[in-house]
Amino acid sequence: MIGGEAHFDEFIDAHRWAVITTLRSDGSASNSVVAYARDGDTLVVSTPGHTLKRRTLETDPRVTLTIISNHEPFNFVSVEGHAVVQTQNLSEPTRRVFENIESVGYTMPEDLDAWLAKDDRVILRITPLRVSGVIRA
Repeated sequence: MIGGEAHFDEFIDAHRWAVITTLRSDGSASNSVVAYARDGDTLVVSTPGHTLKRRTLETDPRVTLTIISNHEPFNFVSVEGHAVVQTQNLSEPTRRVFENIESVGYTMPEDLDAWLAKDDRVILRITPLRVSGVIRA
């Protein structure tokens, strides 16, 4: 269980979009919208290897992934944790991300391995340390 509480876990499993926050070397925050997926007790994000997200996480692994709903009342769950930049064995976690977003029109590239190599993609693997949020009916 990621959330420690069933309603947080259910929310994480039911959604696909999040805002990822990493820290620059001067301590300021950097945010971007990402698709994510669950991989056991971790969360995974696929991103091109040249992004600021990757660079900041290589110097400071602290990360927050704030998962948001697509409609009012705009519930959210924030997962604070540590991330590692995974540069090998990318196919399976990337498939998980695509499976999580296919219902909204995103399709996995036919040649996934070529696509991963072309974009120099990496996986950001997030291990949760603290989970909080607001879920209203």
